[in-house]
Amino acid sequence: METLSPSQFELIEKINFLKREKNALILVHNYLRSEIYEVADFLGDSLGLCERAAQSDASIIVFCAVHFMAESAALLLPDTKVLLPNYDAGCALADMITPRQLREFKAAHPGAATVCYINSSAEVKAESDVICTSSNAVDVVRALPHETILFVPDKNLSNFVAKQVPEKRIIPWDGHCPIHHRITLEQVLRAKFEYPDAKIIAHPECPPEVLEVADEVASTTGMVKYARGSRHDEFIILTECGLTQRMMIEMPRKKFVPVCNLCHDMKKTTLQSVYDALLHEQFHIQIPKEIATRARASFRRMFTLTEVCSTLPSLV
Repeated sequence: METLSPSQFELIEKINFLKREKNALILVHNYLRSEIYEVADFLGDSLGLCERAAQSDASIIVFCAVHFMAESAALLLPDTKVLLPNYDAGCALADMITPRQLREFKAAHPGAATVCYINSSAEVKAESDVICTSSNAVDVVRALPHETILFVPDKNLSNFVAKQVPEKRIIPWDGHCPIHHRITLEQVLRAKFEYPDAKIIAHPECPPEVLEVADEVASTTGMVKYARGSRHDEFIILTECGLTQRMMIEMPRKKFVPVCNLCHDMKKTTLQSVYDALLHEQFHIQIPKEIATRARASFRRMFTLTEVCSTLPSLV
């Protein structure tokens, strides 16, 4: 991590003061700028942040990530003010399917269950039977009684799940995360040639041919856990570049080689925008009641299928 400037240290102090004063919780995704880690109450992947939000008794949640993640927190905590430091921090993957397109997709495959990756809008979640994350997608699909599954919107994650659950017929939507989809097999093999002893850890949003050569496929938090628990000292990391920074900070004695692309939406959040969000209580994420009710039901089913619901009394 780059050395923090005096102005950044000052902002960190101001943020921590406001956090205590306003009973606020700051949730930070693994892909954020490393200086944002300094004010995080919890750092993790979409599932971990989702669970932490649902268990919170904070008056305010500042969700340092992108729009769909803040929406998820707002769905789980309808009586809590959820703030997104940058309202225009979106997600190209989430934008690859609309509610109308999903309704047409479902109409073409009657009787199938719709599994919606959390990287989607609240409106798309409302049209789905159940939500999943990269951490639990396999478990969610396996637990459903349906033989045919519509999986939206990420085709790479869908293909990964299909290989783990071959007894199901999984029909993917033709969407992808540009950050992961642009990671090529040639790039990975080049890194492996340079670091032959390194273990390859990949995010399941990567293309199938890339996942085929990985030693471990996991969510961002799963990638951290794998590296931390491994006896190996060198790793090639296939995901957004920010995660490698976290690993370097937390495991300085190990070597991490990034094969990555930057998510500019994730990088829109700065210490200044976090401070402004807390100071002015902006930008408040609000979801229309009818959409929220249906989307919340899809979340509830995810927690039920994965037996997380016992820790989330507000959703049971």
